[in-house]
Amino acid sequence: MEDGEIARFENVSKIYHQGKIQVAALKDFSFKMKKGDFTVVSGPSGSGKTTLLNVLGALDVPTSGAVYLEGRNLSALDRTELSRIRRDRIGFVFQAYNLIPVLTAYENAEFVMAIQGVPRKERRQRVMAILKDIGLEGLEDRRPDELSGGQQQRVAIARAIVTNPVVVLADEPTANLDSHTADSLLEIMEVLNHQKGITFLFSTHDPRVMERAHRIIRLTDGMLMSDEEQP
Repeated sequence: MEDGEIARFENVSKIYHQGKIQVAALKDFSFKMKKGDFTVVSGPSGSGKTTLLNVLGALDVPTSGAVYLEGRNLSALDRTELSRIRRDRIGFVFQAYNLIPVLTAYENAEFVMAIQGVPRKERRQRVMAILKDIGLEGLEDRRPDELSGGQQQRVAIARAIVTNPVVVLADEPTANLDSHTADSLLEIMEVLNHQKGITFLFSTHDPRVMERAHRIIRLTDGMLMSDEEQP
């Protein structure tokens, strides 16, 4: 593993079967990520963006090739080990927020750490600090239906980063937000990247996200078309 490298795809292909039809979501895809990256995977619908995130997030397995996270070949791990990696090393931010409706903002952000067995006092310190960082101080006792869409997505970000993951995977995180809210959310993630060194990998076709990216990976029909560093 190269210095600073946290993830690597080596000739990864992913084929889905729809009846008798085979759909290649990724085709011989290779790339590397380093700590502190703020990277966008872009492309039209069906280009393989979400599949790429799902494979790196240990939610799916490649048909061929290998995916490494912190030097470990994910394909060589059993279900228990993959579940532990998803819980402890990867943060997820989804388009639909995926918050637990009966839990407060604080409880949603705390949830994974409770499963990890982090002591209650430490959980509180970490959650309250993150909620303050992302502008939710004073809203910790509200449930999702008492929060705006942008506030709910901020809670989702808090939940993703409070466990100190090696990478945060954000799948179309601005898709359900108005432009002002999306810009505010992206600014928060950019600050977290700059100040805390949190690594982000986005899948999106939102130009607002792409404008802030340090690197843009473009996919078409599951194939890598370009990999460009941004000034």
